[in-house]
Amino acid sequence: MPIQDLRELALAVREFGHARDWHQFHTPKNLTAALIVEAAELLEPFQWLTAEESLNLSPEKREAVRQEMADVLIYLVSLANCLDIDLLRAAEDKLSINARKYPVERVRGSAEKPPPSTTDTGKQP
Repeated sequence: MPIQDLRELALAVREFGHARDWHQFHTPKNLTAALIVEAAELLEPFQWLTAEESLNLSPEKREAVRQEMADVLIYLVSLANCLDIDLLRAAEDKLSINARKYPVERVRGSAEKPPPSTTDTGKQP
């Protein structure tokens, strides 16, 4: 049966690791290190591509990216399982924080990080 949501994925990842007795190695430190390694591997198919080329991947490169994205997601879910963190709530909270930190009227269309607003620090910029 296909996995339908993040909760089902978290359970499937947990069961996969337990069936192989890997949970003994799944400490926050080890999972974070593995996550970083996989994130670096995600960059590899894009290395040396132009922005345009990165938007138009060959089927082989697209599949490589897909597989690396899956690895990143699995390790992130494993870390969340280990630390009992609800990833959807964490993402929801972070989006709320970022909405206050980067209001549309200050950042729309700009890749530059804006100076802190008075609401960010309590001080005038």
